[in-house]
Amino acid sequence: MEPHLLRTVLVTDCGSTTTKALLFERKEDRWYQTFRGEAPTTVEAPVADVTVGALNAFSEVEELSGRNILQEGLELPFIITEGDLTKGIDLYLSTSSAGGGLQMLVAGVVSTITTESAERAALGAGAIVMEAISADDGRQDFERIERIRHLKPDIVLVTGGVDGGSTKHVVEMAETLVAAAPRPRFGDTLKLPVIYAGNAAAAEEVRQILAKIAQVVVVDNVRPQLEREVLGPAREAIHEFFLSHVMSHSPGYGKLMSWSPVPIMPTPAAVGDIVQSYAQRTAQSVLCVDIGGATTDLFSVFPNRDGTSTFNRTVSANLGMSYSIANVLVEAGISQIKRWLPFEFTDTELADRLRNKMIRPTSIPQTIEELWIEQGVCREALRLSLAHHRSLAIGLEGRRERGISDIFRQSSERYELVDLMKLDIVIGSGGVLSHAPSRMQAALMMIDGFGLEGVTQLAVDSIFMMPHLGVFASVHPEGAYEVFENDCLVQLGCAVVPVFPSKLKRIERLAEIFLDGILLGSINCNEVTRFLTPARGEGSLKVVPLHRSIDIGAGAGQIHERRVVFGECGVIVDGRNRPLRPEALGVGAQERVLKNLGLKG
Repeated sequence: MEPHLLRTVLVTDCGSTTTKALLFERKEDRWYQTFRGEAPTTVEAPVADVTVGALNAFSEVEELSGRNILQEGLELPFIITEGDLTKGIDLYLSTSSAGGGLQMLVAGVVSTITTESAERAALGAGAIVMEAISADDGRQDFERIERIRHLKPDIVLVTGGVDGGSTKHVVEMAETLVAAAPRPRFGDTLKLPVIYAGNAAAAEEVRQILAKIAQVVVVDNVRPQLEREVLGPAREAIHEFFLSHVMSHSPGYGKLMSWSPVPIMPTPAAVGDIVQSYAQRTAQSVLCVDIGGATTDLFSVFPNRDGTSTFNRTVSANLGMSYSIANVLVEAGISQIKRWLPFEFTDTELADRLRNKMIRPTSIPQTIEELWIEQGVCREALRLSLAHHRSLAIGLEGRRERGISDIFRQSSERYELVDLMKLDIVIGSGGVLSHAPSRMQAALMMIDGFGLEGVTQLAVDSIFMMPHLGVFASVHPEGAYEVFENDCLVQLGCAVVPVFPSKLKRIERLAEIFLDGILLGSINCNEVTRFLTPARGEGSLKVVPLHRSIDIGAGAGQIHERRVVFGECGVIVDGRNRPLRPEALGVGAQERVLKNLGLKG
């Protein structure tokens, strides 16, 4: 059916624990998200058929909407709308991260060049990178072989060398892979899917070597030059293998795929697509986080030095709010979590509480103390995942390879893409942010956890529908964007955070804020408060620094002006300098912050 003829679209996201079905409907004025059904995912034994969970979610949508959607005894389980517009659907779509999502092994020659490009290609395609192997990773060959043998990846991506450069090391990497002979996670009788995206001159030799153990596809080099990265062909090959090898051999997915004319997308890839679409349409730099129970995904779109928008995604597979909560404790340290609490707690008691949460991952906070602890953990998970994201989200400027002997000595000029001063909007998703008891709590977690600077718009995903909208956008971009802007994004307001040199003599008032030409008030040093605005609409915000060293995003001492979208949190002003100093945190400081923002009596 032509996109402009669509009226009713049913979309599922088959997650690791739940399958969420959303109904999108075209009304007179625009597309709406109207009804939602949810059921446990059934990809694992004893059911071992993902379509059972999907049908249960469809049933809930049917019951809530009162619309006759399902039918029995036919190949398709739902009615396709024809003459009668009051029943059935026009199209079914789905994303999936069930069974642990797409799991990949990447291999390259130089860890900071080709292996890093391979990681970005795999992450951008929605994969979890189980291991990154490099010729310069400090391990002996037998150690790499032993490590690879312990993995069961869905797909392997092999890269290495710039075009016209040495072929020796990437060929050796292929031989290492053959010696390890890893088996795919699904389909024991099938050969391992391997994508080669390295030096073009080595492609045929690598193909012949790997053909003994793998089904090999050759695509364009992800790093044809040191200063240039080409990730698109590798990502497309990953999506094709994902459908033909991973999805088709997962329990029930063959049937699920037959229900839709559109390929199933990996959930993170769908989220990445809608984030990129939003950044492109609004010409904004975007940071989006999806914090779950086991992992934290970060998506960003920032301009590089030639002005081109660059998308990056990272997944911190060990940072989460339930299954991985103890990892946050270990990685951050107990003192880092305690600094966000507005009450005293012993180290032992806090550690015990977090371990209990890991043992009972589906439990939710029952007291206000448990809520503050959970939100303190969230701040640390956001801080750590952003540090990880910054290490991979880099821009490239470098020199061409000059000779075989130089390969390990060369380094491209790298620069960090994530600049919080230039960040326009941060979008939070995941239960701890989307379902926080107060929107102000969600806003404060993102301000603290990411250490926001300058002027930043704040928003959350209302019911985690970004995966659904990502795959819907592949069919009907306008409809998906209408739902994203009107039903998905919940605008919270904006944060204003001045930054100044730490050696600057203490001054009480940092800046003055004007909204549509009217003075709202001042930003005071070490104080966090807010100014109320209308809950909806837009306005012109002007921030005037009161010292030549204070930067609010337009440069030190410069007035910053921009349009802002209003939200229920208003304008939150944070006078704590960055990075946050110990005196700005702790029990007393946190109590003051929470009271100023109306979060504590």
